[in-house]
Amino acid sequence: MPASVSSPSPELQEEAARDDRDPHVASDRPYPQRLRTPAKLDRLGVRNRRHEYLVKTPSYFDNLDHELADPVLYERLVKNFQTPAEREADVKAKGYGRTLEADLVRGETKLANVHQSAEQPHGQSSGLDSENSKVVGDGGAGTNAWDAEAENKEHGLQMWHAYLEARFVEGMDEEFDYGQVDDNYEYDTMAIQDAEDAWFDNEEPSWEDPASQSPVRRGETGIQDF
Repeated sequence: MPASVSSPSPELQEEAARDDRDPHVASDRPYPQRLRTPAKLDRLGVRNRRHEYLVKTPSYFDNLDHELADPVLYERLVKNFQTPAEREADVKAKGYGRTLEADLVRGETKLANVHQSAEQPHGQSSGLDSENSKVVGDGGAGTNAWDAEAENKEHGLQMWHAYLEARFVEGMDEEFDYGQVDDNYEYDTMAIQDAEDAWFDNEEPSWEDPASQSPVRRGETGIQDF
């Protein structure tokens, strides 16, 4: 995830737009903006701070425990593209216990998917993965960005990070202390920038301040009289 990005994620911007739209006004006509409630403003502020935290702390995505958030998805997007040497290094880094736990959860999830699919009417998808994760992305039409098939190793890693970002912004990382971000105004990048812009807009240039100009000597015309 690029560390240079400082604007809110697309899903946060889209949500803000939805909050302003009146559902009773036709989409092809201008619509009035509805005032957001304090609760909605607080929620958007918190989500923006969490997104900004990830921008400033990309090392969050390197946490080895993240595989347990969705072992099946991790296998599809990351593990399947690893070389044997990379898998071996991954196991050594995570340790036997953590690797075994991820394998057990992965096997149980796959087995549950098989049973759920068998109970569904023919031709219908169980959608069990989405229901289990309860993480909503920005794929549109009820899908998530990470639902697509990974084209290569880099693409798979990008989608895995998109999943982790959406999960983090929704406050679903139970191992993370969100208080250090949600109550930290250091991550209000947009609000800080807006305040700075407003300050500079209201600041008068020094050359418009008469007190700052050099005094003019009366009686001197600048013309020599000899």
